[in-house]
Amino acid sequence: MITLARPSAAEAALRESGSLVVEPGAIEVAGRRRTYSEVRPAGLPQGAPLLLVFHGSNQNGRKLRAFSGHTFDALAARSGVRVVYLDGYKGHWNDARVSAGFAARRENYDDVAFTRAVVSRFTGDGRADPARVHCAGYSNGGQMVIRLLHEVPELFAGAAVIAATQPAPENFMAVGEVRPLPVLLVHGTRDPLVPYDGGMASMWGFRPRGLGLSFARTAAYYARRNGIGTAPVSGRREPGPRARGTSVETVDHREPGKPSVRAVTVHNGGHVVPNLTAAAPRLLGRTNLEFDTGRAMWDFLTSEAAGEARD
Repeated sequence: MITLARPSAAEAALRESGSLVVEPGAIEVAGRRRTYSEVRPAGLPQGAPLLLVFHGSNQNGRKLRAFSGHTFDALAARSGVRVVYLDGYKGHWNDARVSAGFAARRENYDDVAFTRAVVSRFTGDGRADPARVHCAGYSNGGQMVIRLLHEVPELFAGAAVIAATQPAPENFMAVGEVRPLPVLLVHGTRDPLVPYDGGMASMWGFRPRGLGLSFARTAAYYARRNGIGTAPVSGRREPGPRARGTSVETVDHREPGKPSVRAVTVHNGGHVVPNLTAAAPRLLGRTNLEFDTGRAMWDFLTSEAAGEARD
């Protein structure tokens, strides 16, 4: 189900009251100091769910928090989730695309090891439940999540990929165990950087980032990985006054006993994180301000966990 509700007054008051704790952190990985920011409700008990969030190109965790309208902060406040925003090296991640030419790749920064270390830190001392660790990424961060899903899927209970598509086979270097996991995918049809219909990702025609599959083929790829052979089911909601010329459609790949894949298309949407409060710069395309990515992601992933428990 797609949630289009505005934040509740209680949720807004919680965030404004200072009851949401923001705490910087650092950890050494392979002799390199890596940084992150933890956001959690005050008094959050041990064993809470953990969400790792990976920012886009030329961002860090702090910038993504603002860029995404604090949608994941709101999730922390509302649902008692410990959210950790990781910082890439010089604003980028060493993702699984052969074509990636970022400093993180050139200087061989091991972002998979960084992820392992952060998960180990928070689960090792009991702050997070190892069975409820999830990851979400936007753009370059979405590509990093794709790498993690292929190389260390055992760390996670589910994932969300925003404004990123599966690299074409000749542009993909990740290898590892196939482990079925629920995946939420979100993409705009008018994304100016990562083509919705597949092809060459680039910075407005410059700095090509390699070939990627279409959004539909990306969803089908993860459905096949999860062993889903049934036909997908789609649904669409009428846009409201804050849709800003966009509309939202979902396509669900579901089969009993198997983790689902949900593909959320934002028609006329851009290279953005849909949220309730902050529109991205115009050159990135339109931001739907009625679709709460954080809430939609968590509703999907927790419903998948509940279904698995019933099975």
